[in-house]
Amino acid sequence: MGLIDRIKRVIRANFNSLVVGAEDPEKILEKTVLEMQENLVQLRQAVAQAIATQKRTERQMAHAQSTAEEWYRRAQLALQQGNEPLAREALTKRHAYQETAQALGTQIEQQSGIVARLKKDMRMLEQKIAEAKTKKDMYIARARSAEASYKLQEMLGATSSIDDIKAFERMEEKVLQLEAQTEAISITSTDDLQKQFVSLEEGDQLDAELAAMKAELSTESQKRQQLPKTPDL
Repeated sequence: MGLIDRIKRVIRANFNSLVVGAEDPEKILEKTVLEMQENLVQLRQAVAQAIATQKRTERQMAHAQSTAEEWYRRAQLALQQGNEPLAREALTKRHAYQETAQALGTQIEQQSGIVARLKKDMRMLEQKIAEAKTKKDMYIARARSAEASYKLQEMLGATSSIDDIKAFERMEEKVLQLEAQTEAISITSTDDLQKQFVSLEEGDQLDAELAAMKAELSTESQKRQQLPKTPDL
């Protein structure tokens, strides 16, 4: 399994823990970013090591090629001096170093592919880390908001909260009852006061009627006194 696949597996495992368990989302996100950064360090080290290995192989190939050329010059020298067996041995050495150089060239091609793949993975991981850092604060804020909302809903749904609501309802009924009693007392007091004024008004009316009757009787009495008296027969 490649390094990028292991990183993806770690990320999935962390988020699965976030969903299944009761772990702190902020800690999960911080841990995920930290592990991604640690994997990036390892990946950079792998890229550096692969490049170093490629450079070393390139130097070995260059040395084999130069040594093959050196043995070719020696074969020429031996042949010029008429020593054909020595020239043949020199050519044999040259062929051996040529084969070594060719094998090292094949290794360099393979190593170049490995380095290119590791660099690509490293760039992808760097991009993922940049995105994770950008979104981390947003996810943490959303997680905190969701947690606060959950706690609020949990508080409102608790039995103690229901009892508190019922207590408020009882107090509301008490207040309404007191208000009704106060209104009734106010109406009763107003009625009594109004009755007193009505009684006073009725008393004044009766006094006026009595005074009128007295005046009428007094007038009739005066009229009878003023009538001439008839002689007795």
